[in-house]
Amino acid sequence: MRSMGHVATTHDPLWPAASTLLRGASSQRRTVALLGVPTYATSLSARSATSAPAAIRAALARYSTWSYEDDVDLAERVDLVDLGDVADPDGPGGSARVAAALASGPSRELSIILGGDNAATFHALAALAGGDWDSLGLITLDAHHDLREGISNGSPVRQALAAGLDGSHVVQIGLADFSNSSAYAAVARAQGVHVVSRAALRRESLETVLAHALDVASEGGRRVYVDMDLDVADRAVVPGCPAAAPGGLSADEVRRVARLVGADERVAALDVTEIDVARDSEDERTVRLAALIVLEALAGVTRRRT
Repeated sequence: MRSMGHVATTHDPLWPAASTLLRGASSQRRTVALLGVPTYATSLSARSATSAPAAIRAALARYSTWSYEDDVDLAERVDLVDLGDVADPDGPGGSARVAAALASGPSRELSIILGGDNAATFHALAALAGGDWDSLGLITLDAHHDLREGISNGSPVRQALAAGLDGSHVVQIGLADFSNSSAYAAVARAQGVHVVSRAALRRESLETVLAHALDVASEGGRRVYVDMDLDVADRAVVPGCPAAAPGGLSADEVRRVARLVGADERVAALDVTEIDVARDSEDERTVRLAALIVLEALAGVTRRRT
């Protein structure tokens, strides 16, 4: 018997699949670039090398191009240009290969980076900075500070701060109880990082929290990078995220975040990280949520004013 996650889809010309958005750029539509950065080798938790970017691309075929909420067909408004996957991003020269890949392709309104674990975030951040860290702000949706010492999926924010990113333009949303330590919370305070805990997030709307976060991260005309580590979500909806815990954000909340940040002209890049395909449930709910995040971000881009 075939698993639920691998039921074949049928072809219907009146129901175009979202995978058809992966095409070349057109002057008549907005352009978004997609890049796979399949990091895994430095993960703090053992994980497989199975490609999450490939699985997410495949999952796009499960969805259509039509947004009911906005009454918009993405196929008429957006081109998703696939830049492929970076080879061995964990190895020597990995950051340089990520930078070269992100610099390739057409001009775009948004770059979407598919991890891999959270080590992909520093590679992409460094590429976007191009040595000018004063041009960037960072928003993380994450259960963790990612301020661990060393080089791993637990250290991208520490690496960025050490490289020159100003902590006063970093906003971390969704920090969870029993997923961090007092030592790393102290580092965040010392660096001036703005923290919105999971408890604080319950007291305000996502729209209010994100509006403030975007203002803080972009102050002074900075471009904004958004890191969506899916372990910010409830483990029930992301079983393929090794460090996800019960009590995180719902799938709907994660999707709303993606559309909101995609709609903001200040956001230059968005990543989706911390998916281990080999750990996912039989119905592929983690990978499918990641594919929906891509589509929500594209829908957001269609809302941009410029």
